[in-house]
Amino acid sequence: MEKADKISELAYKVIRLAHDGLLVNMRFLDVALSKLKLEERREMGGFAFDGATLYYDPQILLAAYKKEPAYVVRLYLHVLLHAVFFHSFQTDKLEREYWDLATDIAVEHTVLDMGLHIASLESDMLLQNRLAVLKKQAGKLTAEKLYRHFRIEQPSSKAYREWRELCHYDEHIYWERKEELTLSQTEWRKISERVKADLKSFSKDKNNAESMEENLKEVTREKYDYTDFLRRFMVMGETIQTSDDEFDYIYYTYGLSRYGNMPLVEPLEYKDANKIKDFVIAIDTSASCRGELVQAFLKKTYQIMRQGENFFSKINVHIIQCDNEVQSDTKITCPEDFDRFLSSGKLRGFGSTDFRPVFDYVEKLKQEGEFDNLKGLLYFTDGYGIYPGQMPDYDTAFIFLNEDYDAPDVPPWAIRIVLDNDERQFT
Repeated sequence: MEKADKISELAYKVIRLAHDGLLVNMRFLDVALSKLKLEERREMGGFAFDGATLYYDPQILLAAYKKEPAYVVRLYLHVLLHAVFFHSFQTDKLEREYWDLATDIAVEHTVLDMGLHIASLESDMLLQNRLAVLKKQAGKLTAEKLYRHFRIEQPSSKAYREWRELCHYDEHIYWERKEELTLSQTEWRKISERVKADLKSFSKDKNNAESMEENLKEVTREKYDYTDFLRRFMVMGETIQTSDDEFDYIYYTYGLSRYGNMPLVEPLEYKDANKIKDFVIAIDTSASCRGELVQAFLKKTYQIMRQGENFFSKINVHIIQCDNEVQSDTKITCPEDFDRFLSSGKLRGFGSTDFRPVFDYVEKLKQEGEFDNLKGLLYFTDGYGIYPGQMPDYDTAFIFLNEDYDAPDVPPWAIRIVLDNDERQFT
């Protein structure tokens, strides 16, 4: 018993030493370090993280420390970055295996990017070379980007095992226990925002903070649900349908029983309903917007529109194609029109990008009485173009696919949405 106590005491000292080393060298992580909890679990056989606590086997920890002292610092930093990037809160991915792998690689890439000498391992040179190759294939090595890459380019069994050997430190077996955590995703988001702000002040070498900034930018972006977002473009309208809210069955049945065929109150044959009626979909047909990307955006928008009976029997949607001038305007008045456009519509243009002609054209349509109540305009684009100088009198959203989330900022009066065609969330 005394030996076990000494092992526990020594293991705790080692892990606290790692904590102190990180605190001294990375001041911008001080709040995150203060929130991450430690818990010993004997005979666990390794390490695990649940989104708030690092669980460690003291004997395994000391064995790893004896072999390579920097390993414990690396483990601590690895787990801490999982927390700061709140990887454990995003386990509703379609392929959990790829998400776990993507998060480990993203964290390790960030660790190497920091260039922290107290966390350097002998295997880092090999890992650096592998990451350089992967970066050429996948682009920026954030967990979200890597996850999408692995979904498309599935790693071989050999490659998967090699990545695990190089990047895997903690088991993710507790990542599903969100309801049991002492720190919620909202709280970790606040911590991440603080880290993001402090990073600029405390980071000595700005070049070594690039990966950290990329991951923080990814996880701290404001999230939108695209289905909810489309509801902003819904207007009140009237449909021919019994309004149960306005109809009193007591008076109705009393009249029938008292006077035979004469109900006292007839049911209202209409009710107000939130339906999509008048709005514009603008498509940037410049050379940078490929046809398959446009199709993905239109299909996703169409699918959401059709859910929940969001169509009137007659709708008024204009699909406008524009590069540096308006190339075409397709009017959609019923679901069948949308079906035909998706199956046979052709993209026109492929010049440079100027957003102003679309807004001028929409204003002309408004003056001609084309819209009863234009609620908004969705503009699918890569974002590189000339924006209007004045704010229109309707909602405007510029929509980007996930790979374009680094596109330029939109004007302050517009909404910026990044559509992820793999996930349920659109950001």
